[in-house]
Parts: sequence; structure tokens; C-alpha cells
Amino acid sequence: MPRLQPRPKAVATSNLTPASASSTPGPSISKDPFLKAESPTSRQTSGREPADPVSQRATLFLIRRTLCTHLGDKGRSTPAPINEILPPLTSSNEVDVELYAFIAIIIREFVQTWYSKITPDPYFVEEVVKIIAHCTRALEQRLRKVDLESLLFDELPDLLETHVQAYRTANYSTHPSPLEGEPRKVYHSLWPFPALAPVPDDNALVQQQMNNEAHYRQLLVHGILAVLLPTEDLENDCLTTLVGQIFSEMILGGGIGGKASEPWLLWEGITKVSEVIQDHLPKSKAKVRHDRSKSQSLSQPPVDVTGGAEKRWRIGTSMQRTFWLILQYAFLTFTTIRFLIITIATSPSLPSRITATNKPPSLVQSKEHTGEPKLTTDRVLDSSKRPVKRPIIKMKLWSCFSSLFYLDFRMPWLYGMVSMLQWGALAGPGEVGNIDGMLDKILSHAVQTHVLDPSLLPLLLRTARSALFPNNTLAPPRTIPSSNEQLLIRRRCAEAILSLLPARIQDIYFGAGIERRVGEIEEVLNVFSDSYCNKHLLYGVVELIVVRLIPELDHKGVDELLEERLS
Repeated sequence: MPRLQPRPKAVATSNLTPASASSTPGPSISKDPFLKAESPTSRQTSGREPADPVSQRATLFLIRRTLCTHLGDKGRSTPAPINEILPPLTSSNEVDVELYAFIAIIIREFVQTWYSKITPDPYFVEEVVKIIAHCTRALEQRLRKVDLESLLFDELPDLLETHVQAYRTANYSTHPSPLEGEPRKVYHSLWPFPALAPVPDDNALVQQQMNNEAHYRQLLVHGILAVLLPTEDLENDCLTTLVGQIFSEMILGGGIGGKASEPWLLWEGITKVSEVIQDHLPKSKAKVRHDRSKSQSLSQPPVDVTGGAEKRWRIGTSMQRTFWLILQYAFLTFTTIRFLIITIATSPSLPSRITATNKPPSLVQSKEHTGEPKLTTDRVLDSSKRPVKRPIIKMKLWSCFSSLFYLDFRMPWLYGMVSMLQWGALAGPGEVGNIDGMLDKILSHAVQTHVLDPSLLPLLLRTARSALFPNNTLAPPRTIPSSNEQLLIRRRCAEAILSLLPARIQDIYFGAGIERRVGEIEEVLNVFSDSYCNKHLLYGVVELIVVRLIPELDHKGVDELLEERLS
């Protein structure tokens, strides 16, 4: 196999191992840009691994100890930078470090535990790393061609909306008890998925369904490897079988088909996401409580104020509140007008969402003899008639949110008003919400700037590693919570979601009573209360992402792809 030469990187990611640190009498300063200069206090503890397992020093130590024990450090007083001894995974050094940390944990926990008992050969890890690096670089090139806006805000919410509607239909019976259908069978008939058939309602069918699911995972992984692996590695049956088994059973089977589909784990994940969002809000809960208590204390008169003095004090307090309220509204109005002026002025300079080759005028809009505009399609189509673009305000994210929280049932007037505004933006004067309209480009620019910012990816990977592998190792097997504990987890999740909404919105949408509000959020969370139904959603998400990254799998089978590569 030809050795993959690593490309030069802009920033080196080297670190000091404990062995090299003890080889010199004085403290040495690392040239790694990720590591800060050592203080006298840090020098005293440099021989020990830092307490924070996701810190940069601990991460690099993990990578070197697992992946670089036999690469590049022989005969050197100072360890070589990571980019000199490991092939690059992506075009970003920070992302590479986090991905290598994941790879190091997976190889240490799932591969070396049994491979080291077979042979002491240390070069197996090097070959696995090369294969993974080849695949990740190919995936990065394919990722640049994926429309992430449509994937995140249209296609994935569409899957979630399908799951919500199918689950609620399956669990809402119109017949009395003897005639009601089984929810899982009704759900599977509404969203058929061959890998999850037959519905496991007895022991014999459970094993058959598990076998079908395992075959589906292996087929999916081997299809990915048939496209991404180098030809010489694809010809090695032993290697493809081993790598395919690792990804299909240990990652997909143990993760997506196992723990991730459990309702209580999904609720815990939603809780953690809500807490992270809460921490990044402008005002924390303590600040809100402080402001509320302060406003309440201002509305209470002093203890020694009575009679006419109390009346004058209340008038003064009311005038003061009115003055600050007027000032706040004036500032808000000024800020809004300024934002609109700047946005309208800069919108023509924002990048277009579609190119000239993808913008056939007859497919975007047509005018009849009456002169009124008529939308002929929700998306802009390319020459192969495959949907490519859809206006931001027309994406499935909004209808998914409406279905999830019963907006059309709870507040039909609000749902109708939003629908009218949406139609006006799409077909009204100027068509500001249509493809490449002013509003569409502004929303797309906001998404690209604040949601799809590449600098957020290392932080996301670091947070995921901390949650999946605490202390950079496998967490001990967790005992499945009891029914009462699962109800408590669901309640905490509902409270975390409710804390994201301002109190005024809670009063308008849910009404009075904290128990009623939490109960209604818990009812929404019940759509994830069945692990079998959750598998339909999670496997659907995985399959959608794979097909968008590897479109060859959309119209070719695995055998056909292998024949093309190996012929």
C-alpha cells in the first residue's frame, strides 16, 4: 500500500510527553500553539495529567499515547508535532485534534483490547488511521458540495415531522379497547422501514428483526466503504470486514440502534442541549430572578411610609417606571429602524443562494396572462429535476415546530396570521421571501454566520466527546432507569425546555400554572417514548446524511459499486 504523505499545515500541534519532560533538568517550553506558557505553579504539576480530560494538553497526550507510540519519536529528544507523524484528517488542525481523540478512544477501547491478545504488531493501528484519514478527507470534499441549509432546516425537520405525525396517529385510537390496533404496527405501517421489520411483538420476531437490522447496518457501512476506501484496501477482504464490523456493530449498532434510541437517553440529551443554550442566553436564570426581585422590591413602599406620604411615593415610583419604559421603547424603536436600514442597504451585496446555472426562470416563477405571479414549485430544480433549493421561510423547520407544539390547534389565529405573512413574503410585492429575495438572502446569511460557522465544530466535537466518553474512556455500564426515574428525567427535560421561554410567552401560550405548563411539554416529549419508533427516526437521519454525502448510494447497490471499483 503506498504511504499517504501528510500535507503541510499552517499550525503545528505538538506537545510534551511526560518522558520528554523528565529528560531535561529545567522546564522546557513547548512550541505547540495550543499550549500556553507554563507558570511556576503549572511546572510543579507538569508530570501529572491535567484534571480536565478535554483540555488541549490532555487531548494531545491521549493521541500520542494511543496512536503515536511507534511513529516518528524514535531518537528524538523532543516529540514531533502531530501533523508530522499522523496523516491529516481535514483541512483544520483544531478539528483534526478532536477527531483523533475520538479515534484514539475507539481504537483503545474496542480494538486494542482484543487485537493485542492476537499479535504484538504495532503497525495495525497505523494502517487503520491511514484508512480513516483517507475516508475523512474524501468526506470533507463531499461535504463542501452538500447544501447544509436544506439538510438542517428542511430535510431533517421533515423526518422529525413525519415521526411526530406517525407516532401520534399510531397512539391515538378511534376504537374501543378490543378493537384498537397495536401502536408499533400502526407506526411501522405509516413509516415502513425494511430493516426494522417485522415488528418485534414476540420473542421469535425479536430475533428476526435484530438480524435484519444487523444486515442493514453492514450493508450501509460496506456501501460507504465501497465508495471511500482506496482500491488496494478495498481488495483486502480481511481489512474491509474488520473495519465494517467496527463501524456497523460498535458504532451504529451500539450507538444508534442501542443506547441512542432509548427514550430516557434522548430526554437527557435534550436537557443538556437546553442547558447549553440557556448558558449562552444574554441573561441567566439568576439574573432574571434578580431583576424580578428588584422590580418587586421597588413596587413595595417602605415600612415607615403611611397616608399621604405613601400615595406620593407610589406616584413617584409609577412616574419613574413610566419614564424608563418610554426610554426603553424609544431605544428599541431606534435600534429596530437602524437594523432595518442597514439590512436593506447591505442585502444586495450578500451572496446569492443559487448560481446562474441553477436558476432557470421558468422553474422559479411564471406569469399567466392575468399578470399575477404564480409559484410553480417550492424549490429551484437543476437539469436532473432533483430538488436543490427552497426558500428559507418555506422550509420544513417551521411546519415541524408547528406540528410539534400543536400551534394550529392551540392558536389557530396565530397559525393563520403566520401563514398569511409567509404567503405575502413569497408571492407578494417584491417577493422578498422567495429564492434569492432580500429576506431570503438575509436569513441565509444569518444561518451561515451564526449556525454553520466552522469555528463551532471543534467545540461541538469536544462537547460530544465529554458527554460520550467522560474522562476519555468508556463510562461504566449505566443501569437502565426505572419507570419512576424515567418520568423524573422527562420532567427535568420539560422544565429545561420551559426555562428557555420568556415568562410572558409562557403566560400567553400555556396559561397559568407551572404544573400545567410542564405537563404539556411532557406530552410533547412523549413522541420519543418508544425506542422502536425512535429507531425509525434515527436510522432515517443516518441514511439521509449518508445519501447526501454519497449520492452514488441513492441509485446504485453495494454490489454494483464494488464491481465498478474492483473491475
